[in-house]
Amino acid sequence: MAESIKNKAAEAGHKIAETAKTVGHKIAEGAEKATDWVKEKAHISDKGTCDTSKMASASATTTANIREHMEVIASCGKHVGVVDHVEGSSVKLTKSDPTAAGMHHFIPLDWVATVDQHVHLNKNSEEVFRNWKTESAVCCAG
Repeated sequence: MAESIKNKAAEAGHKIAETAKTVGHKIAEGAEKATDWVKEKAHISDKGTCDTSKMASASATTTANIREHMEVIASCGKHVGVVDHVEGSSVKLTKSDPTAAGMHHFIPLDWVATVDQHVHLNKNSEEVFRNWKTESAVCCAG
């Protein structure tokens, strides 16, 4: 009887070890896929360097999708304005939006992270409000 319990315990131990090994392999595969996905999204080559050619084309595609009246959202999720239009290397925001205080503001295109139905920025709202340029600063800078 004691031998039978010992054998069953050993058999159960082997099954647990095999299951743990299988789960470990699945986790490793998932981690590898996740790493590859992050590298692709961040445009990182297998050598660990940044592939700027992919970034430039992604950025051009992103900015080409910016349209008039799109909501502009900071990285923190806060509304920071509405697109008037793209002007040079900046997005000009409408002056009629409550966040604009009656003035056009300009944000650099390199602050644009993604564009879907909204323009999503890679800066939080505090950074945007602190660093955006006003109409007069853009037209009179020299």
